[in-house]
Amino acid sequence: MESTHRVLNLGGGFGGLYAAKALRKAPVRLTLLDRRNFHLFQPLLYQVATGSLSPGEIASPLRSVFRRQQNTQVLMGEATDLDAEHRKVILDSGDLEYDTLIVATGSTDSYFGHDDWKRVAPGLKSIEEATEIRHKILYAFEAAEKEHDPEIRREWLTFVLVGGGPTGVELAGALGEIAHDTLRRDFRSIKPEEAVIWLVEGGSRVLPAYPPDLSAKAEASLKRLGVTVRTNAFVTDIDQAGVTVKTSGGSERIVAKTVIWSAGVQASPFGRILQQRAGAQLDRAGRVLVNPDCTIAGHPEIFVIGDLAHLEQDGNMLPGVAQVAMQQGGYAGKSIFRNVTGKPPLPSFRYFDKGNLAVVGKNFAVLQSGRVMMSGFFAWLVWALIHIQFLAESSLRYSVFFQWVWTYLSAKRGDRLIVQQREPPHSEDGGAKIYAR
Repeated sequence: MESTHRVLNLGGGFGGLYAAKALRKAPVRLTLLDRRNFHLFQPLLYQVATGSLSPGEIASPLRSVFRRQQNTQVLMGEATDLDAEHRKVILDSGDLEYDTLIVATGSTDSYFGHDDWKRVAPGLKSIEEATEIRHKILYAFEAAEKEHDPEIRREWLTFVLVGGGPTGVELAGALGEIAHDTLRRDFRSIKPEEAVIWLVEGGSRVLPAYPPDLSAKAEASLKRLGVTVRTNAFVTDIDQAGVTVKTSGGSERIVAKTVIWSAGVQASPFGRILQQRAGAQLDRAGRVLVNPDCTIAGHPEIFVIGDLAHLEQDGNMLPGVAQVAMQQGGYAGKSIFRNVTGKPPLPSFRYFDKGNLAVVGKNFAVLQSGRVMMSGFFAWLVWALIHIQFLAESSLRYSVFFQWVWTYLSAKRGDRLIVQQREPPHSEDGGAKIYAR
């Protein structure tokens, strides 16, 4: 007899994906809801932003991922509210009832109270942002090629990346490769290798979550790619003409027409809804404080996982990285499975840190796993194999592998089109606004 236990999974990111997969044989009716119809492999977004990969090579349609999982229905929509008492999630159109709720709605860019900066300094959390950044980077070289004023040309060829974490480091390294290798022979009036690339970090070193030795090696690799790293520098203003930073020596103005943001994230707005409707407690970043079993206090039927969850282990908060979301998703799915089949509950969630990886251009990456620290070509090879392995579909693994081989051998980037962006048409019925780009 088919179970009527209804599991509603909000979010098709890493946490939601792994939770749903853990329930593939469970006697439940699972509904996976997401604003998009695809799972996005965010660690490779920077390669879309720099033209190495196309959007379709890092995104998998959710219906395709779960086409053989018979207990799962995929719906496209947005959760706007919650009725915790009656166990209903309110959507932008209608509502969905549940017996168990998994909230894996992730995070968004944080501009630390300066949301107006987003207009001129896009972040890198979505396909749209990645293609916007690609547009800005490629257009800057095109604008410089036709510019006769040396000063304005220099402004077009100056790029500022704000934030020296893995995203900022990987973007800066890829941009250095574009300037010094990919585009080197493509222009007649400019020399792309003369581009000035700034990586601005408020802390004392790039990759602050890594051991200092690996941070130093990553910085040295960036410098070899022509990137100027500025640490202990805090951004105080961003506008269309550039960036103002504050250092120990005072304020400094960096004139640049291209600024990219990779400095911080904040929890998704659904955390506030959980606070208001289910009494959840939030930390200062808007993350939901969860119990050791990833549920919220007073509501054992509500799991919160991934970037939205605040869970401490050994006195430290778990980082907002894909590894944590994957493991929490698998844990939540298995916990629900055991609950509906009458088995004893799992022990408290325990995160196993498999290590950190960041790539800095071709042939160089830094790797830290436990006491093992590594940098150089072998770490880069490990990075490539791991990222291919975790793509959601086998077809994407083959596509990305062959694209990387071609890029490695030819030094060319396959997706360098500048496509004009159009505003989406307004939907008269208030539904999803869908448009082609």
